[in-house]
Amino acid sequence: MAEVVRMPKMSDTMTEGVIAKWHKKVGDKVNSGDLVAEIETDKATMDFESYQEGTLLYIGPKEGEAVPIDAVIAVLGDEGEDYEALLKEDGGSAAPKTEEKKEEAKEEKTEEPAAETGSQVTAEDLGVTVITMPLLSDTMTEGVIAQWNFKVGDTIKSDDAIADVETDKATMEVTAYADGTLLYVGLEAGQAAKVNDIIAIVGPAGTDVTPLLNQKSAPAKAEAKDTKESAPKAEASSEKAASTEEAASSTSDDSRVKASPLARKIAKEKGIDLTQVKGSAENGRIVKKDVENFVPSASTSSTAAPATAAAKPAEADVKTISLPTYVGEERYTEKPVNQMRKTIARRLSESLFTAPHFYLTVSIDMDNAMAARAQINEVAPVKVSFNDIVIKAVAIALKQHPNVNSSWLGDKIRYNEHTNIGVAMAVEDGLLVPVVRFADGKSLSHISAEVKDFAQKAKSKKLQPSDWEGSTFTVSNLGMFGIDEFTSIINSPDGAILSVGAIQQVPVVKNGAVVPGNIMKLTLGCDHRVVDGATGAQFLQTLKGLLEAPIRLLA
Repeated sequence: MAEVVRMPKMSDTMTEGVIAKWHKKVGDKVNSGDLVAEIETDKATMDFESYQEGTLLYIGPKEGEAVPIDAVIAVLGDEGEDYEALLKEDGGSAAPKTEEKKEEAKEEKTEEPAAETGSQVTAEDLGVTVITMPLLSDTMTEGVIAQWNFKVGDTIKSDDAIADVETDKATMEVTAYADGTLLYVGLEAGQAAKVNDIIAIVGPAGTDVTPLLNQKSAPAKAEAKDTKESAPKAEASSEKAASTEEAASSTSDDSRVKASPLARKIAKEKGIDLTQVKGSAENGRIVKKDVENFVPSASTSSTAAPATAAAKPAEADVKTISLPTYVGEERYTEKPVNQMRKTIARRLSESLFTAPHFYLTVSIDMDNAMAARAQINEVAPVKVSFNDIVIKAVAIALKQHPNVNSSWLGDKIRYNEHTNIGVAMAVEDGLLVPVVRFADGKSLSHISAEVKDFAQKAKSKKLQPSDWEGSTFTVSNLGMFGIDEFTSIINSPDGAILSVGAIQQVPVVKNGAVVPGNIMKLTLGCDHRVVDGATGAQFLQTLKGLLEAPIRLLA
């Protein structure tokens, strides 16, 4: 009898897996224990062995595809056995019969447009161009018409700026991109329109665009009752905008120059006199491209210099600096998010936005620890690092402060009597946290050897779920990268995490004198649901004492 094979849950944090490679194909015989596929989880690529026997009748996902936990990935059974019923019972899959349903759906879809085309009128049918509110910035949702540069009935060219639009970041020009007559204006100056709403229509003179407007959304219908009614409104708004521009222009030196607000802004930023710029738009109006393409002539500079010198002798030596134009190219590369990065993003987001974090920082005098490490490494079978010493000290301190060695479980708090220290390790695709179990009872050499073994496995993606599950506290060390001090996000459900900075040579005060010292900063991140401020501070004091007198680690 045919049986479905589902995506297994290979770690406690896994929600989906990616088929890295199939080792069997449809029609192959599969025995119990045979390697069927390699599955990439959020932490490692692992072998998937079959617990069933039979012929491989069906393979669902292709190599590289992600599949949720418990989803059907294959079917095993007797050769030639019908398995379609199993797939249907599971919620449907890529069965051959679905092609008939697709064909029926296509027929239904083709019939619906046929019925509707009779009443549909498009811009192409009328020979007009619809101008919508453009998306002028990545955060823009609507734009305000600052002013119209043309009125209904005016003839415009494709490169004319028909309006100035105020976005959430700047005032920018809207280009017509079409030749013809301005047939319709959807809103007056000062009114707002959402992105992709119709703001104007351009086409042959005399074209009736009412049928096209009546088909649009309700807001568009309300604004576009009739082309004849909108024309006087547009003229009035244009006259109002013109009078406003004339009133404002009297306060500036280049007030008599016709220019768009954006052109004026750019000219002001670049220090360009608009009276020297030639406008390319209607009636010599200056637009953005005119200012950007403006190059001061030598004659203009030479004639302006004597006038400036006569008016302001003290500034005769001031020289105009001309900066070259640098043209760069925006380039980027996008890569799909792998399983490990997806899980890191999900779990750390859940921790940061769910657990109320607070942080405590303490400075450690590492002089004695440095001397002790040098002596230990003279006799130790493996080289002991400062991180190994911190792990050992943390484990001993946690035994004295069990409240810090706790886990938040939602409806209860677990106070752990064992000390399993998670060690954060950076790998190519993200971050892994293998666990040194019962670290308080292990020697520094034992901890060092174990951490080195975890590091090799992490880089080669050979860590198993048993290696990273069950931590009660986490240590994250960026001191090896020269980071003086930092904060970490708690590795839930742990109640706390320790951030270890670099050892710095700084002046310190000892016995009333300033002497060279070696200081390391530790920052404890606490989940306030399980660890209080005083509890975290007492833990850090104990940890400080252990690291500044490392002989106590050997007791």
